[in-house]
Amino acid sequence: MKETKFSITISTKNRINDLIFTLKSLQDLLERDDIECVVFDDGSTDGTSEIIKSDFPKVILLRNEISKGYIYCRNYMLNQTKAEFAISLDDDAHFLSENPLEEIENYFNQNSQCGLIAFRIFWGLQNPSKINSEDQIQQVKAYVGCGHVWRMSAWKTIPNYPEWFVFYGEEQFASFQLFKNNWQIIYLPSVLVHHRVNIKDRKKDNDYQTRIRMSLRSGWFLFFLFLPLSEIVKKFTYSLWWQFKSKIFKGDWKATKGIFQAIIDLIIKVPKILSNRDKLTKSEYLKYNNLQEAKIYWNPNEE
Repeated sequence: MKETKFSITISTKNRINDLIFTLKSLQDLLERDDIECVVFDDGSTDGTSEIIKSDFPKVILLRNEISKGYIYCRNYMLNQTKAEFAISLDDDAHFLSENPLEEIENYFNQNSQCGLIAFRIFWGLQNPSKINSEDQIQQVKAYVGCGHVWRMSAWKTIPNYPEWFVFYGEEQFASFQLFKNNWQIIYLPSVLVHHRVNIKDRKKDNDYQTRIRMSLRSGWFLFFLFLPLSEIVKKFTYSLWWQFKSKIFKGDWKATKGIFQAIIDLIIKVPKILSNRDKLTKSEYLKYNNLQEAKIYWNPNEE
């Protein structure tokens, strides 16, 4: 039996229909004996584990009886795998491009400083109108959780994802750590992932306020963890002003509550931030700022 080259890791909770779609899309890949697929069921109550056991016997199933959070699950899967490369997919994301593993392996083999590859990602409920792109390969600041792949030797050089972030921001945390350890994050547009999410409808979701709170506070955590002091003042002040201007002054009361919750969260986490602060030097910060921004959303209509 071949050594495991790729581990496809998926964390899930109570989204069995999305997960089934994703796993069916991977079935051809799972026929290879150098690939494993690991699903971590984080306390689902919709029968996820039972369905995976019966319908997808080749999938390695892990389970928390009581939810410990998706960052815990991601850390566990990355720390346990023996694979050379670990692909992270959301339970509602799947590959659209052909031969994605060959594209990934070839790039890693030809570029020894690449620690992580970020995929091109299309967000939407329907398939994109086309899958080809004129996007170019480039080094970027960060990546998106729903579609990327680690060179595992790079993962082992940085701290685990911070579980105290709870939700959002862990990819940016790892991105700073990769940069400080001289690893590159590369956007590889030849690998396309479809993230089956309607972004516009998220504002109507019951967790809209929670998402505002978590995304804001994680961004602020990162400011205080990694940026030089002068930059923290500028960026935090601007971020706060923008939230007031774009949400509070416009009467978005759910967002307003989330913003004030995020401020309280930041104050509570000050001791944690101070004990984990790992700031960039001014020269590192300038070099980091010269990198391209993370490629989060690909729109075929803009090509």
